[in-house]
Amino acid sequence: MDRLTAMQIFVKAVETGSFSAAADALQTSPQLVGKHVQMLEQHLGVRLLRRTTRRHSLTEIGKTFYERARIILAEVEAAESLVAETRATPRGRLKINAPVTFGIHALTPRLTDYLTAHPEVTVDLTLTNRMVDLIDEGYDAVFRVGELADSGLMARTLRPYQLVLCAAPTYLTNCPALNHPMDLQQHQCLGFSHTSLRTHWDFCSPDGRITVPVTGRLMADSGEALRMAAVAGQGILLQPLELVEADLAASRLVRLLPDYEPPTRPVHILYAPDRRMTPKLRSFLDFAVEVFG
Repeated sequence: MDRLTAMQIFVKAVETGSFSAAADALQTSPQLVGKHVQMLEQHLGVRLLRRTTRRHSLTEIGKTFYERARIILAEVEAAESLVAETRATPRGRLKINAPVTFGIHALTPRLTDYLTAHPEVTVDLTLTNRMVDLIDEGYDAVFRVGELADSGLMARTLRPYQLVLCAAPTYLTNCPALNHPMDLQQHQCLGFSHTSLRTHWDFCSPDGRITVPVTGRLMADSGEALRMAAVAGQGILLQPLELVEADLAASRLVRLLPDYEPPTRPVHILYAPDRRMTPKLRSFLDFAVEVFG
């Protein structure tokens, strides 16, 4: 006996009031409806319905079983709908936010892959170093670099951000010696105004973490602007590897203090816990984890 089918037929018989009405609704015969209900009763070992020639009524245990069966069937339907939705074609508009440097140098070059794989999705991408409000500003997903506050949002962990300490050869020619992170206090350090990097830089050493207070004549809210200043010889830069990789390869910038690596910074993609997991959002979250996870 297919218990799920028998439960569906039993519930329909209760809701319609008779085997004949249930048969009409299910496009089957009253005899088959009665057979399924009888088999269900035999399996359970109890009488669910009191039958007369024209109508039936629920027994006491039948009432309890009917209520539970309705809940079970509703859960099965919801689970099937979720699977169907997951398999559906992603389509529609996605509103995404990311920090500027990550967005330009990591996310945007890979978005072509996502858009090619999902031709019915359009992406509205905003890049800002401001801490946007995902709920109030209507974003589907937000990339965030740094430690997460307890915001109540759902988060998927991505690959940590690697920071690099570097400077132009022209700056290093006439600057004070730089052999230890604490020597940075004697240098022009290019401050990033949106994070703690504006005043303090951290490094890992065999003896533990070293925190160095830094100052400089230039501070900006754009990693790209600071990169250009560093290439022009205006100071020492601490920014993500993606931003300076090409400059390091071309020797426009050189890496400093290789024995004292800056700690990585966590990266997450956030989304609302109560937001319906549409195929477009699920596909983008899976893309982000695959590419940046």
